[in-house]
Amino acid sequence: MIEVGGKTVLTELHELVDPARAAVVVVDMQRDFVEPDGLFGSLGIDLDMYAQMRPRLAALLGAARRAGVRVLHLRNTSLPDGGSDSPAQIRFNLRMHESARDGGPPLRYTVPGTRGYEFVEDVGPEPGEVVVQKFRSSGFWGTNLDLLLRSNGIETVIMGGCTTEGCVDSTARDAMFANYYVVIPTDCVASDDKAQHEAALLLMQHRFDVVTSDRITALWDGGAAA
Repeated sequence: MIEVGGKTVLTELHELVDPARAAVVVVDMQRDFVEPDGLFGSLGIDLDMYAQMRPRLAALLGAARRAGVRVLHLRNTSLPDGGSDSPAQIRFNLRMHESARDGGPPLRYTVPGTRGYEFVEDVGPEPGEVVVQKFRSSGFWGTNLDLLLRSNGIETVIMGGCTTEGCVDSTARDAMFANYYVVIPTDCVASDDKAQHEAALLLMQHRFDVVTSDRITALWDGGAAA
C-alpha cells in the first residue's frame, strides 16, 4: 500500500484480495446464457468459451469459500410482459443481439419461472449465499448490491461470470465509481464473442487489477505471494 494525499491506497494483490475486505461477485451464470439448451445455445451461438471458463470459476469459488470470502450472485431478470424494459432498453437489446435476432423481435431471456432463468449448478449459489436480482447490465443499478457490500465491510470486488464486455464490464465500472477496488480474474470471465471479450479485457487492464485466478487462489490457499 501507499500513502497519497494522506489517504492509504491498496496496491498489492494480497492486500486487495484479503478475505477481510474482498468479495466475489458472480455475474449472470444462468442457463439461457451459458447452456446449450438455453436461449442463446438454441440459436446456435458459440458457447465454447463458457465451457472453458466454468471449471476455473468453480475453482475460484471453492477457494473463496474455504478462505471465508463472501460470495454473491447477480441474476439477470426480464419480466415476461416486458414491463421492465424502457424504449431505450429495448433499443439497446435490439442492437446488442442484432445478429442473433436475424431481423426478428427483441430476444426474451432469463424470465422468472423459466428453465433459462435458473443458475447453472457448478458455479451457482450455495446455501446462505446472497442472490441479487438485476434488470440492467450493471449489478449496481437499481439493486441492493452496494448496501450488501458496504454493510459487510467489503472494499474489493472480485468479478467472474458473463459477459466480459457486457454485464461484467458494466458492473466493474460501477463498482469503481462506487469506490470499490476491482479485480478481474481473466480466466473466470467469458463471452460468446471472442473479439469483444479480448477488447474488454484490454480496456480493463488500464483500469483494474486483471490477473489469472491462480494468483488469487494461491494467496487464499496459503501459497506464495503473487
